[in-house]
Amino acid sequence: MRIAISGKGGVGKTTVTALWGRQFVAEGRDVFVIDADPDANLAAALGVAPASLPTPLVDLKDLIKERTGADPDKLGQYFKLNPHVSDLPDTYAVPVAGMKLLVLGGLQRGGGGCACPQGVFLKAMMRHLMLERREVLLVDMEAGLEFLGRASVMGVDALVVVVEPGRRSLDTAHAIARMGRDIGVRRVAAVLNKVTDPAQVGVIVGGLPEGVKLLGHLPYSAALQQADLGGRSILGVDAQVEAALAEARSNLERLLQEP
Repeated sequence: MRIAISGKGGVGKTTVTALWGRQFVAEGRDVFVIDADPDANLAAALGVAPASLPTPLVDLKDLIKERTGADPDKLGQYFKLNPHVSDLPDTYAVPVAGMKLLVLGGLQRGGGGCACPQGVFLKAMMRHLMLERREVLLVDMEAGLEFLGRASVMGVDALVVVVEPGRRSLDTAHAIARMGRDIGVRRVAAVLNKVTDPAQVGVIVGGLPEGVKLLGHLPYSAALQQADLGGRSILGVDAQVEAALAEARSNLERLLQEP
């Protein structure tokens, strides 16, 4: 199972990734969680101490140079478009809470989506993870789907968009769903987070993109917010949120069984 989890910044996609990952582990499944957001914070959400936070692969310039044949700090070079990366996930993954965590990082400078050693390297890594790994794979994405691309999209079983009660969040969901379908993602679903009033659920359902099913909704959690502010693991912090996410995950697995 390969799930890409996206959404507007701050909606809770890292929370969904971390808690779903832990739930799969509790069922005895092998789980790889991938932080593909330039603002990488999945490791902190899983309880990795600040001193032990893994270096994003995109920052390992010597490694990128070795695999692509080009210096990431220089322009106008030839480089390999399909670098060898299959050995890297197991080498650089960090074990945490029964999962394997790999932090990709992202291209944070303007124009980062263009062809460059770092971009080619990251896309090759995502392609390998999506198409060749056999674990449950949960990818904490940024709002864009640049890392997926047409070469790796065949491996995505579903794109889950995390939304919160708000028009900007819904606008982002529409953009993500459109991008996903443009590159061939067959199943797009949503999880609603930070609900403070039951009436919000109906409003959000009515505002979701056509064909996007709401898998479940999570209550706003002050406990999760405090854990985040304190730099603590969010695992086991709010049983109500975890129960709601377990139900949403069951709905996701049923969706994946549909023809």
